[in-house]
Amino acid sequence: VQLQAYGGGLVQAGGSLRLSCAVSGIIFSIHEMAWYRQAPGKQRELVAWIYSGGTAYYMDSVKGRFIISRDNPKNTVNLQMNSLKPEDTGVYYCNAVKVRTPVGDKVRELEFWGQGTQVTVSS
Repeated sequence: VQLQAYGGGLVQAGGSLRLSCAVSGIIFSIHEMAWYRQAPGKQRELVAWIYSGGTAYYMDSVKGRFIISRDNPKNTVNLQMNSLKPEDTGVYYCNAVKVRTPVGDKVRELEFWGQGTQVTVSS
């Protein structure tokens, strides 16, 4: 199982970016998908997460500006980021939790991370 994130870039404050993450491999289901970010010199923080049924949650600082969505049949998760601020700058990582996937002759629930994509918001 691999996660491939893309869509980052450089944008001016007030602009928008859309991040996407595709999960590949033999997957039966994914319970939760999320986006984290890590700014320079800071700890990684949870930005938004969404469950397989579609319920989504956000960190307070992005509520009303970011929208997380997922396509279960395609095993993708997106993050639409609007009204971006310089403090949104960081490396964004996608995360998949409780991924049901075959390991040997069993089905396991595992967690996977994407490689990260840089988002830079200039003031």
